[in-house]
Amino acid sequence: MIFKRAAYHLEFGAGSAPISHGTLYVSKYLCTTWRLKHVEGKDVAFPVNSIVFHPLYGTFATGGCDGFVNIWDGNNKKRLHQYPKYPTSVSALAFNASGTMLVVAASYTFEQGDKDHPPDALYVRAVHDGEVKPKAKMAR
Repeated sequence: MIFKRAAYHLEFGAGSAPISHGTLYVSKYLCTTWRLKHVEGKDVAFPVNSIVFHPLYGTFATGGCDGFVNIWDGNNKKRLHQYPKYPTSVSALAFNASGTMLVVAASYTFEQGDKDHPPDALYVRAVHDGEVKPKAKMAR
């Protein structure tokens, strides 16, 4: 993933630190840049703007310029859940201390230059265990 920022938080107080370039390894799990196919058949890369860890389960959420928030199980290298697309880029994320709520900041980050865009907005959503709790590994 192309990470613009690594985030940390306490309750809903969030902060971030810029990452100049490179790849972020999370718990020995390599995250790659998101690519969505367009009608023309070209792959387009979308940067990931925020990554936050669930305070109880150690899973993590990512949000980026594709407008999606995904929940990941890094140990099993699987996506657990994807929330519906937001109207513009996801610029920041934060779980509350109990992990029962997720705040999503949707704000155009000028990844396509200066253009008309939806207004900035904060969304607070309930988080259910089934969306963030890691699945048990299957025996082989």
